[in-house]
Amino acid sequence: MSFKLFIIFMCMFFLLYLKKFLRLNKNKKRFKEKIQTFSKNNLNNWMNLTKKERYDQSKKESINYLNKRKVLLEEIRKEYKKLPKGNSEKT
Repeated sequence: MSFKLFIIFMCMFFLLYLKKFLRLNKNKKRFKEKIQTFSKNNLNNWMNLTKKERYDQSKKESINYLNKRKVLLEEIRKEYKKLPKGNSEKT
Protein backbone atom coordinates (compact mmCIF):
# COMPACT_ATOMS: atom_id res chain seq x y z
CA MET A 1 0.00 0.00 0.00
CA SER A 2 2.72 2.50 0.92
CA PHE A 3 4.70 1.56 -2.18
CA LYS A 4 1.73 2.42 -4.39
CA LEU A 5 1.36 5.79 -2.68
CA PHE A 6 5.04 6.43 -3.15
CA ILE A 7 4.78 5.67 -6.89
CA ILE A 8 1.74 7.94 -7.25
CA PHE A 9 3.51 10.82 -5.49
CA MET A 10 6.60 10.33 -7.62
CA CYS A 11 4.52 10.43 -10.80
CA MET A 12 2.74 13.58 -9.64
CA PHE A 13 6.05 15.19 -8.73
CA PHE A 14 7.52 14.27 -12.10
CA LEU A 15 4.54 15.69 -14.00
CA LEU A 16 4.63 18.95 -12.04
CA TYR A 17 8.34 19.29 -12.63
CA LEU A 18 7.91 18.58 -16.33
CA LYS A 19 5.18 21.21 -16.61
CA LYS A 20 7.35 23.80 -14.86
CA PHE A 21 10.31 22.95 -17.09
CA LEU A 22 8.27 23.35 -20.26
CA ARG A 23 6.89 26.69 -19.07
CA LEU A 24 10.42 27.98 -18.46
CA ASN A 25 11.51 26.98 -21.95
CA LYS A 26 8.66 28.95 -23.49
CA ASN A 27 9.66 32.06 -21.56
CA LYS A 28 13.29 31.75 -22.64
CA LYS A 29 12.26 31.71 -26.29
CA ARG A 30 10.36 34.96 -25.87
CA PHE A 31 13.37 36.77 -24.44
CA LYS A 32 15.72 35.60 -27.16
CA GLU A 33 14.08 37.73 -29.81
CA LYS A 34 16.77 39.08 -32.06
CA ILE A 35 16.69 42.76 -32.89
CA GLN A 36 16.42 43.04 -36.63
CA THR A 37 17.39 46.10 -38.55
CA PHE A 38 15.14 46.95 -41.42
CA SER A 39 16.07 48.81 -44.57
CA LYS A 40 14.81 49.27 -48.09
CA ASN A 41 16.01 45.79 -49.01
CA ASN A 42 13.79 44.01 -46.53
CA LEU A 43 10.82 46.36 -46.49
CA ASN A 44 8.43 43.45 -47.06
CA ASN A 45 9.58 41.84 -43.81
CA TRP A 46 8.82 45.08 -42.00
CA MET A 47 5.37 45.33 -43.52
CA ASN A 48 4.58 41.73 -42.59
CA LEU A 49 4.93 42.57 -38.91
CA THR A 50 1.89 43.55 -36.91
CA LYS A 51 1.39 47.13 -35.80
CA LYS A 52 2.47 46.32 -32.25
CA GLU A 53 5.57 44.47 -33.43
CA ARG A 54 6.55 47.40 -35.65
CA TYR A 55 6.05 49.79 -32.74
CA ASP A 56 8.15 47.64 -30.40
CA GLN A 57 10.85 47.23 -33.02
CA SER A 58 11.10 50.94 -33.73
CA LYS A 59 11.19 51.62 -29.99
CA LYS A 60 14.10 49.19 -29.55
CA GLU A 61 15.97 50.76 -32.46
CA SER A 62 15.39 54.21 -31.02
CA ILE A 63 16.77 53.17 -27.63
CA ASN A 64 19.81 51.59 -29.28
CA TYR A 65 20.44 54.72 -31.33
CA LEU A 66 20.14 56.91 -28.22
CA ASN A 67 22.62 54.74 -26.32
CA LYS A 68 25.12 54.86 -29.20
CA ARG A 69 24.87 58.65 -29.28
CA LYS A 70 25.45 58.88 -25.53
CA VAL A 71 28.58 56.75 -25.79
CA LEU A 72 29.89 58.79 -28.70
CA LEU A 73 29.23 62.05 -26.87
CA GLU A 74 31.10 60.77 -23.81
CA GLU A 75 34.07 59.82 -26.00
CA ILE A 76 34.12 63.28 -27.60
CA ARG A 77 34.04 64.94 -24.18
CA LYS A 78 36.95 62.79 -23.01
CA GLU A 79 38.94 63.76 -26.10
CA TYR A 80 38.35 67.46 -25.47
CA LYS A 81 39.49 67.07 -21.86
CA LYS A 82 42.71 65.44 -23.06
CA LEU A 83 43.58 68.35 -25.39
CA PRO A 84 46.13 70.73 -23.91
CA LYS A 85 44.79 74.18 -23.08
CA GLY A 86 47.84 75.93 -24.54
CA ASN A 87 46.82 75.11 -28.14
CA SER A 88 43.46 76.85 -27.88
CA GLU A 89 45.01 80.16 -26.72
CA LYS A 90 47.39 80.42 -29.72
CA THR A 91 44.66 80.23 -32.35
